[in-house]
Amino acid sequence: MFPKRTIYLQTVSPEEAVRRAKSVLERERLIKEETIASQNACGRVLSRGVHALHSSPTFHSAAMDGYAVNARDTFAAREGHPLSLFPEQNCFAVNTGQPLPEGCDAVIMIEQTVQKDGHILIESPVFPWQHVRRIGEDIVATELLFPRNHLLRPWDIGALLSGGIWDVPVWERLSVRIIPTGDEVLDFLDRPHPDKGQVIESNSQMLAALFREKGCLAERMAPVQDDPEALHQALLSSLHSDSHLTVFCAGSSAGSKDFTRSVLEKEGEILAHGIAVMPGKPSLLALCQGKLVVGVPGYPVSALVCFKELLDPIITWLMHKEPDAKNCVPVELTRSIPSRIGMEEHIQTAIGRVGNKLVGTPLGRGAGNITTVTRAQGIIRISPSCEGFNEQETVMAELSVPETLLDKVLVCIGSHDNTLDLLADELMGLPEPVQLVSGHVGSTGGITALANGACHLSGMHLFDPVTDDFNFPFLKKFLPELDVTVINLAIRHQGLIIAPGNPLHIQGLQDLTRVRFINRQKGAGTRVLLDWKLTQAGIKTSSIQGYEKEENTHMAVAANIMTGAADCGMGIYAAARALHLDFIPLALERYDLVIPTCFLQDPRIQAVLDLLASPAFQRRIESQGGYDTPLTGQIMQPGIKGIS
Repeated sequence: MFPKRTIYLQTVSPEEAVRRAKSVLERERLIKEETIASQNACGRVLSRGVHALHSSPTFHSAAMDGYAVNARDTFAAREGHPLSLFPEQNCFAVNTGQPLPEGCDAVIMIEQTVQKDGHILIESPVFPWQHVRRIGEDIVATELLFPRNHLLRPWDIGALLSGGIWDVPVWERLSVRIIPTGDEVLDFLDRPHPDKGQVIESNSQMLAALFREKGCLAERMAPVQDDPEALHQALLSSLHSDSHLTVFCAGSSAGSKDFTRSVLEKEGEILAHGIAVMPGKPSLLALCQGKLVVGVPGYPVSALVCFKELLDPIITWLMHKEPDAKNCVPVELTRSIPSRIGMEEHIQTAIGRVGNKLVGTPLGRGAGNITTVTRAQGIIRISPSCEGFNEQETVMAELSVPETLLDKVLVCIGSHDNTLDLLADELMGLPEPVQLVSGHVGSTGGITALANGACHLSGMHLFDPVTDDFNFPFLKKFLPELDVTVINLAIRHQGLIIAPGNPLHIQGLQDLTRVRFINRQKGAGTRVLLDWKLTQAGIKTSSIQGYEKEENTHMAVAANIMTGAADCGMGIYAAARALHLDFIPLALERYDLVIPTCFLQDPRIQAVLDLLASPAFQRRIESQGGYDTPLTGQIMQPGIKGIS
């Protein structure tokens, strides 16, 4: 007997889901008014209009350093015919902000006076109220300072206090209770070491930080197991608390242990289950005892989409705030993005300015890959009616960072290497930080990016057995018109990555026909090297189990070996060492950075070149293991292999 599963066959747009929630939530009943000290009110929203108690200033005051006078006493002053004024008789020394003496209605700037024989000379008259801050110039008592539902900003606090407002009525902060769920989740507070099938619970903290960033109060509860009764009790506890909103992390999908929907139906009605967005489809909204309850998908990127598309607009409305403005910019895609009709798709995208255009490199689609978000500068939305976008097509991207930061992004597209991570770290530590954004598309993909003007530099390690040279034969063939400069990053040790202790007794390429292999993607220099080695050894690729299974980075290959998903893979020694795996060396190769010569004077490129010339950075490269640096930072020339 199979367990009953919740299957949602009809999805709704995020806009429709939000509309349904707003239509049933009683905002005025949920969110109450409270009074707080004005100095603590920044970021809060006024629940009632606020009127000034005092004027500002409360007296006529000098706006300049100089002499207070009655303007009529100065009308006779003319250039070349100075008028004499007498201190403490018809002119009075004042500093900025001081009250005007009785009978005075103007201030003469001290720079426009001359002292002579105990009196003051002026050559031009002043008009009434010149250089004077009049009573109520800024604020008049009883006037409206701010209307209801005004979001208080830092400068508003100054206006409140200047107007004698010591306390203000505001809407209370939205209170959220976050409940992680799942038999497989481990509480991060225990600092656990997960076994197979277990995951460290982190979504609650991402969501809590997002809520707090919006000005909410967020409380995270201990994880609850996939037990309907335990989940029901957690729901009741939250509904009976002061929390305005309850969020269940995971359990909203169609798995046999996804009980969120059935639990919520006991205490209310389902408003929406399933939105027409990928990732984020399993998102769930319900109204329980007058409060909103949300089922957030378990994958982190899906959870983030659920927050941005559903929770953000709802909580913004509940707190009487205006939604944040979205900054969208045109970007040229470095590769195609296929998509299926009928579902809006959000693609995390790395964005940087190359020459006079912004380029966007689509990142991985995995809903469980939170690093696609951490590496992205924005997202590209693909509408439900679109089948995707083509390489070099210009599309709109919604930025997740300030646009000014895009000019500090250095775009590297090509082969993956662990040293790029070191370079990224060092670049961000500079007095003028540079953010390295790398797209791992393989060496031949890097050539395409260079041809399209889509990157500042490309990592490349393509070996040509005919000329016994690296990279230059391919650059000559595929980029004959592009002037490039080739700088060496390091000499790498390539070989077979295997399990610790070599339990399958793998000795070399001849053993690949009897083990499970994991390959690099087509176009990767590592794959080109492997294919050449296999040809030399007379081994057919069809005889290798797993030859068609691909990963895009050396570390991903190593992770497959570490977890037992594969027995062997081709990669660099540094990746094997990082995950405590064994390694069988097969070749040394030269890994270069190929830079369009027109970018050599770019400050971002200069920062890279300075680092490569640094002995300290070269030592850091070597410390990874499997790297040699005799050529690091040097300009390479055709025909100089540089490897003994």
